[in-house]
Amino acid sequence: MKTIIFLTIVLVSGALAGTLHGVANLAIVEPYLDQAIGIENQNLFASGEEEDTPQFWVEYDAYRDWQKGGQVLAGAILGTSIGALFGIVYAFSRHVLPQGNDLKKTITLAGIMWLTLFFIPFLKYPANPPTVGDAETVVLRAVLYLSFIAISGLGAVAFYQLSKKIKSKSKIISVVGYGIFIAIVFALMPPNPDEVNAPLDLVNGFRAMSVVAVSVFWVSVAVILGGLWHKFRPDSQIHSQNDM
Repeated sequence: MKTIIFLTIVLVSGALAGTLHGVANLAIVEPYLDQAIGIENQNLFASGEEEDTPQFWVEYDAYRDWQKGGQVLAGAILGTSIGALFGIVYAFSRHVLPQGNDLKKTITLAGIMWLTLFFIPFLKYPANPPTVGDAETVVLRAVLYLSFIAISGLGAVAFYQLSKKIKSKSKIISVVGYGIFIAIVFALMPPNPDEVNAPLDLVNGFRAMSVVAVSVFWVSVAVILGGLWHKFRPDSQIHSQNDM
């Protein structure tokens, strides 16, 4: 493995995909955040915790501008770290992924990781806008969500390892086994402790756009890393030996 080329590919692909994710968030998720925070502000005014004054709105606008301005940078930083993980997993698993070019393989791997590390946990604990959720349950919600991600990811790895030992119809057995396993976990894990008391169109729109924005990242990192890997071949020495 050509280490410098490998590191450059995974970091660049992660940063670019993360940047696209940040842009997607800014374009399609932020409008729902503005609406949700607007409801939150009205609740603060009604409760007397804040006063509806020009000074409040000056400070609020400055804070939101800062948040939005950092959206793309934050996406690039987060994308770089996840892209590094994706690249490492791809380097170790590319020879067991379905036959085809690197782009096909990276898309397949991204689909698996998107499903097990994001979408299935998201179905159990979907993202909510700021108006939903009690501050006292933040830690509990984070623990539940991260625990589900860990269980789902480790479960996928475990059933993959099982598929290597079971030769006959191994893929079918491992996929069905994982499906049964994650369905049981889904049923046993406690529900989200917070009630949804915000307008459903706001909550559902926020969740849908969050899925789209995260999906933009996984598609982007797969396409960019697959294209760069095919072009620069960081594994060229190993690849040439395996083909001989």
